[in-house]
Amino acid sequence: MRRARGFTLVELLVSLFALALLAALSWRGLDGMMRARQVTEARADEVLALQTGLAQWGADLDAIASFAPTPAIQWNGRVLRLTRQSSLAPADGVRVVGWTRREGQWRRWESAPVFTRGDLEAAWLQADLWAQNPSDAMRAQEVAITPLLEWQVFYFRENAWTNPQSAATSTTPAAPTSATAIAGQLPDGVRLVLQLPEGRALGGQLQRDWMRPTLTP
Repeated sequence: MRRARGFTLVELLVSLFALALLAALSWRGLDGMMRARQVTEARADEVLALQTGLAQWGADLDAIASFAPTPAIQWNGRVLRLTRQSSLAPADGVRVVGWTRREGQWRRWESAPVFTRGDLEAAWLQADLWAQNPSDAMRAQEVAITPLLEWQVFYFRENAWTNPQSAATSTTPAAPTSATAIAGQLPDGVRLVLQLPEGRALGGQLQRDWMRPTLTP
């Protein structure tokens, strides 16, 4: 009678080694797929955050309101401040909005609704303080949009893009009482230039122009 032949120890070890190698290769493949998916999702989140920020930027400019002597919009080299309607209902008050680059991030801050001239002036000053040395309460009111290396703001006045801190030749009405008077305090357009870091979903220079709706054909 012939004895039944089983696996030798060497054959068993070779088989186990082959299975372990296949498992390791499979795991590396799955891990690579998961990492690629995470990178894709992260890039999609970055793009969405930037698109949302740019949409908010345009919405803030569209909703600008003027209450002299507080400027409707002002860029001082640190922060772009503007006063905007809280909503379409006048009874909802107005808000002061600030945009700045701080700690390597493009950030937006918004005040609580204000209803008096004194509160408006206080919120206006608070926006400048937020851009430089924010308190914990101020940080709770801000949104970090996207990593940002540098940014610039230009105004379109008298058919040219100019530095917002340069003097404009037009005069500012003392007490605007109509849409035309309010528009007179505003530049004809605002140009935003963002320098985004390389190696991310979106990198390099990004430009966005906003024009006063009354000027668009």
